[in-house]
Amino acid sequence: MRKTLTFAFLLLSMTSFAQDAKRQIAIIPEPVSVKQGSGSFRLPAQIRVEAPANPELKQVLAVLKQHFSVVAGSTYSVSTVLPGADIRLILNSTENSAIGKEGYQLSVTRKNILIKANQPAGLFYGVQSLLQLFPKEIESKERVAGVKWEAPVVEITDNPRFGWRGLMFDVARHFFTKAEVKQFIDDMVRYKYNLLHLHLTDDEGWRLEIKGLPKLTEVGAWNVKKTGYFGTFSKPTPDEPKDYGGFYTQDDIKELVQYAKERFVDILPEIDVPGHSLAAVVSYPELSCTPEANTYQVRSGEEIMDWSKGNPPTALVDNTLCPANEKVYEFLDKVMTQVAQLFPFEYIHVGGDECPKNYWEKSPAIKELMQREGLHHMEEVQSYFEKRLEKIVSSKGKKFLGWDEILEGGLASGAAVMSWQGMKGGIQAAKMKHEVVMSPTTYTYIDYMQGDPIIEPRIYASLRLNKTYEFEPVPDEVDPKYIKGGQANLWTEQVYNMRHQQYMTWPRAFAVAETLWSPKEKKNWNHFFGKVEQHFERFDAADKKYAPSVYDPSFTASFTTDKQLKIELGKEVETLDIYYSFDNSFPDSHYPKYTSALIAPKDAVMLKVVTYKGKKQTGRIIAMPIAELKSRAEKAKK
Repeated sequence: MRKTLTFAFLLLSMTSFAQDAKRQIAIIPEPVSVKQGSGSFRLPAQIRVEAPANPELKQVLAVLKQHFSVVAGSTYSVSTVLPGADIRLILNSTENSAIGKEGYQLSVTRKNILIKANQPAGLFYGVQSLLQLFPKEIESKERVAGVKWEAPVVEITDNPRFGWRGLMFDVARHFFTKAEVKQFIDDMVRYKYNLLHLHLTDDEGWRLEIKGLPKLTEVGAWNVKKTGYFGTFSKPTPDEPKDYGGFYTQDDIKELVQYAKERFVDILPEIDVPGHSLAAVVSYPELSCTPEANTYQVRSGEEIMDWSKGNPPTALVDNTLCPANEKVYEFLDKVMTQVAQLFPFEYIHVGGDECPKNYWEKSPAIKELMQREGLHHMEEVQSYFEKRLEKIVSSKGKKFLGWDEILEGGLASGAAVMSWQGMKGGIQAAKMKHEVVMSPTTYTYIDYMQGDPIIEPRIYASLRLNKTYEFEPVPDEVDPKYIKGGQANLWTEQVYNMRHQQYMTWPRAFAVAETLWSPKEKKNWNHFFGKVEQHFERFDAADKKYAPSVYDPSFTASFTTDKQLKIELGKEVETLDIYYSFDNSFPDSHYPKYTSALIAPKDAVMLKVVTYKGKKQTGRIIAMPIAELKSRAEKAKK
C-alpha cells in the first residue's frame, strides 16, 4: 500500500512538474534570448519597486500597479532608491548598444526582479514580458484570490527586429469612440506594437475636425445605419435619418496622441485621397470633377463601385477629388496643415489606393490638364496629383506615405510606399531606394475571414493564422535598409463593435507581432502555436474576445471520376483529430474520426464536423450543407 501511495505521489509530482514546465515561458513575441533557471519568484504581500524619477515611466509604473496591486492584491510602494526592492527598474547610464532604444534585459531570480533598458520604452516592453511570466489570472481586471503569483527564474535579453510595428484601425467605415481607440492601444502594446495607423477618412465618413471646413464633420461624418452585408445594402431613401457615425474633435486627437505617447506608440494619420473621398465630396461638391456630385450622399454601405474588372474599379458614383481643380489643392493644404499640427509622427499617410478613373476620362477639365501638362494616361493624372500633394505634405515638415498605387505613373521623389497588393509594390519601391512598409493582403489583412465562410462572418477573402505567421517583410532581392517594418490592417466594413474587432484582430496580430519583433531564425510555428493556446487562456481571464478559427478544419470538395462527391478536410494544427457525421446529429469524439478523404453518401444533406485535442473539444461544430460542397466542387472544375 505504501509503495502504491509513493508511486501515486511521484506520478502526481511528475505530472505537476510537467505542467509547470510546459506553461512557464510563453512570451509573445518571442524574445531574442531566454535562459530559464530553476525555481521561481513569488510575489510578496508588500511589493517594493525601485524606479528612476522619470515622467516617461508613469505608464510603466501604472501597469505594474494595476496587475500586482489591483489584481494580485499586494500593497505597492515606489521609491527612486530602495535597497532590497522586489522589482528594480533601471535606465542604463551607459548605453547598451546591443538592445537599442526599445530593448531590455529582464532578470527574474528567486529573490527579486530586475529590468534594465537604455530608454523608458525598453522598460515598458520589459514589463509586458514580465507580466506574461505570471499566471494567466494576472490579466484580470479585478482582484483574483487563491492564485500562486509566481514567475519562473529566467534571464531574458530582447530587442525588436523592426522599428515599425504597426496595426491599422479603420475608424472611417464604422466610427469608434475615443475610449474604444484607447482600448485598442492598450491591447496592442501588450504585444509590443508601437505604431497605430488611423484610417480617418473614406466614402463612409470623415472623422477628423478641420477648422474652417465645418461641413466635413457636420455632413461628412454621418450616414444611415444599415445592418446586413456591407456593400449590398439598399440605397438610403431621403427620409432615412443620417445620424450614424461621429468624429474626433481636435482636442480628442490631442488626447489620443498623448495617451499613445505615454504607451510608446506613434499615431500615423491617414487622409485617403484622391479616391475613397465621397464623404469629402458630399461635404464640398466643388472638389469633384463631376457636376452631379451635389446630389451625392455619404455612403451607408450601398454598392458604389463595380469590381468586375479588378483594381482600379469602375465608379458608379464619382468618389474622387478632381486633380484638375485648384480648389482641391487649397483644400488639401488646409487639411494637411492641421493634420501636421495635430500628429507629431513624422509621416502622413495620403492613401492613393483604388482610385477609379472612369469619371476623369469624361471630364473636360481633366482633358485640359493632360494637354497642358503632357500627361498621356490616367495613371499619370493620378501621379500629377500625388506629386503636388507630396509637395504640400513636405511643406508641413512631414514625410509623404501612400499605398502602392502611388507607384503607377511615376513616384514622387520623397514618397514612402506601404505595400498592400502583395509584396511586389514594396519590392519595386525598395529597388528605387524608397522607404517601404510591408502590409500585404496575402499575410496581414486581418479583416479577412479566418476560417471557412460557412461559419465565419462573410467577406471576400480568407487568411488563416498559419498563413499570417509565414509573413516575412524583407524579400531576398531587396536591400533590408529600405524596409522599415510592417503592419496588419483591420478594415472595418464588416466590423461594427469592439468585441468583433477583438475577434478579427486576435490571434492573427500575435503572429504579426512575432514577425516584426522577433529574430527571423527564432520563428517556429509549433512553438508559436503552443504559446497562442496559453494566450487564449490569458484572454479568457481578461474577458477579451479572440477567434478560435485555427481549430476549425478547412473543406476541399471535388468529384470522383464516377461523379461522387469527394470531401477532404484540412487542419492548421496537426495534433487535432476531426470527427464527423452525415446523419444530421452532432458529432463528438465517439463519432467516426477523419483519416482520409470522405465520399458523401448518396442522399446526405449535411456534413457536420468538430475537432478535438485528446478528449477535449477545441473546434466549433460546423454544419456544412452537401449542396454547398457540390457547388464548390463545380466551381473547382472550371
